[in-house]
Amino acid sequence: MMEHRSKAYTREEFNKVLREFHKQSSRHVLIVEADISHVNKCAIFHYADLLRKAGNELTAVMKKKLDQLTRTKKYCSILDDYNKYKKNDNKKMKSLKGKELKALQEDNDITFDFCRKTMIEINKRYGLHSAHALARAEDIWKGVEKCLYSNGKTLRFKKRFDLPSIRAKQINRGMVAKYNDNDIYFSFDSYTKNKTISKKKTSKIDIHLTKNIDRFQSDELNAILDYLKDPEYHDHIAVRHFDETVECISTYRPCYAALVCKTIRGKLRVYVHITVEGKAVPKYDSKGNPRHKKGTGIVGVDIGTQHYAYVSDKKDGIDTLGALDDNFKKQQQKEKRLKRQMDRKRRANNPQNYDDDGTIKKGRKRWHNSKRYKKTLAKYKEQCRKNAINRKYANNHKVNLLRELGDVIITEPKNWSKLQKKVKKTKKNDQGKYQRKKRSGKSLLKCNPGYFQEQLKKVFPVYIEVSKQYRASQYDHTADDYIKKKLSQRKYELYDGTMVQRDWYSAFLLYNYDFQTQDIDKPKCCNEFENHHIRLKSIIEDIKKRGIKINDSGIRI
Repeated sequence: MMEHRSKAYTREEFNKVLREFHKQSSRHVLIVEADISHVNKCAIFHYADLLRKAGNELTAVMKKKLDQLTRTKKYCSILDDYNKYKKNDNKKMKSLKGKELKALQEDNDITFDFCRKTMIEINKRYGLHSAHALARAEDIWKGVEKCLYSNGKTLRFKKRFDLPSIRAKQINRGMVAKYNDNDIYFSFDSYTKNKTISKKKTSKIDIHLTKNIDRFQSDELNAILDYLKDPEYHDHIAVRHFDETVECISTYRPCYAALVCKTIRGKLRVYVHITVEGKAVPKYDSKGNPRHKKGTGIVGVDIGTQHYAYVSDKKDGIDTLGALDDNFKKQQQKEKRLKRQMDRKRRANNPQNYDDDGTIKKGRKRWHNSKRYKKTLAKYKEQCRKNAINRKYANNHKVNLLRELGDVIITEPKNWSKLQKKVKKTKKNDQGKYQRKKRSGKSLLKCNPGYFQEQLKKVFPVYIEVSKQYRASQYDHTADDYIKKKLSQRKYELYDGTMVQRDWYSAFLLYNYDFQTQDIDKPKCCNEFENHHIRLKSIIEDIKKRGIKINDSGIRI
């Protein structure tokens, strides 16, 4: 096989193309629970806690330097100038101010090189594997970059039971993958090398994967094992195909693995996250049929905080986000009850920390939590975990249903982080316009529209976000004009007197997207409107008949 390869490529050419293939190929994560003893689980949890402590020490160092830099007048003035030139699109001055900002950061030791060296010095006291420590340093540096260049405010510390993942970005370091007798397992150093932390010598744990896996996990592992049987053969096919077509095929090469520690229902669990090269294998049901069908065509989707509307060639609809069925509502009510119980217990045990009006006093306080409070807290955390999983699965199911309708999705850009910001009171200016308004934080938590939109990006081959000038919520194709409407106006009449639902009509206008002009296709709107409007009437009738409550839709049951 190597002889055949050498005829087509030299060793240097082959490695060059292979490196480029690895850079451009997609990746996904396979999650499988580890089959290890309770003693080994405790050792891994202890190791993760040491990694957390080392990361917190590095976070404290970088946070101090970052705070010192951002408080200086020189840095603030240069940053203001940089943002000003960025808005004006002055590339020359923007580049100049960017170099000045970078020079200030280097003078204050806010660089990745300093972060890495500091972590090496900290790790001498903990004796962790260098690959795990440097991976943790990279995560902290990403937080620093977010504070410097994005919307990050400050660096956060890891709490006691908030354990970081143990990972190394090489398959042969830290978590070494081993292939033996058509089986894959991972070798991991269980104890630290520093005698001051642990008196036990460094030993290795062989982490095998649990056999209680579903069909999808089994197919993924079989694909990985197939690659490990003859990796050179699969690399050769991938390189040849990439060199000829510039397309990346799925090799299912295990890139690296990570250990994630979780406590579920009071039991310690360790999960192995294997980062695999390529796309995930298709899912099949028990009969061998594809679980999710893949359609073709255009799908216009308008995503709100609690529901979404879609229009396609095959089907139109309005549906809620998240798992808002009767069973899930009961689970949410249970979560609320547990939270109220915790609040009552905390107030009863700590009356000195509250004012007469019931609000918490300002300043640093000491809290005394009873055993009943701790038990209720454990129940509350478990209930929150269940509700989060239900929301995730429900949104994934809705994304797969949309994928069956088409392969091109068109939606509006959303900034969910702004909607998360809360204010105590609604404020208006002298002209009567809103300056600050209460936000829908609870709706975003229950329905999770941000996750829904991110999954649409992953699932659909073609994902398009229209520009802000598109204004799908204001356009009227019967008048060929943009007409502003109040946010509370969920149903309204078009210029010709036709009644439409606001979100559905926005999805309809997104569906009629002109790819050439990147604007609304008016002739297509006129031709397609009547058929889709008939669908809208049947949708509303079906919702009323089944008694489905869709918040903020304007549809009364």
